[in-house]
Amino acid sequence: MTEFLPLVFTSGWASGVNAYATVLLLGLLGRFAGIDGIPPALERTEVLIAAAALYVIEFVADKIPYIDSGWDAISTAIRPTVGAILGLLIVGDATSLEQAIGATIGGSSALLSHLAKAGMRLAANTSPEPVSNIALSVTEDFSVAGVITLAVFHPVPALIIAAILLVVSATLVVILARKVRRGFRRWRQRRSQALASP
Repeated sequence: MTEFLPLVFTSGWASGVNAYATVLLLGLLGRFAGIDGIPPALERTEVLIAAAALYVIEFVADKIPYIDSGWDAISTAIRPTVGAILGLLIVGDATSLEQAIGATIGGSSALLSHLAKAGMRLAANTSPEPVSNIALSVTEDFSVAGVITLAVFHPVPALIIAAILLVVSATLVVILARKVRRGFRRWRQRRSQALASP
């Protein structure tokens, strides 16, 4: 299990950020770079085409304020499921316990990174300009590509980076949520004072 753990966790983290890019990149690396450890199911032509088509849709939707949050809401069930399936596929023909652990780690890391991403997007949507959404989306795309590519060649450093990114993004969500809540309370206070004054 320890040999699979870095790729399971990293692919789970990446799935929580962008499941389709993760599947597409793993499939392409397995098929064209001959990387061992990539599940053969991801290298199939129909899987690559479906992942590419869904990635294009997510690429566009992810950069439009409020639509990105709607897309994240839809993806709440999809991203952790993809992370769990990837964990199961990466572990492969291991024992049932190892398969269960792989699916749990993949799904859990995907769920946590998805929640962090969705929280950051909700906070970014409180900003009136679309630049923050586009910048966040592009950063996420590059992060997924970089971490997954690193994971297939150097799994342990990729696991460490994915874990750090998960902790940092979760911390940012907490900080941003507090600021948004404080700003909303101030706005409500000013509004009620304006309504109370003659």
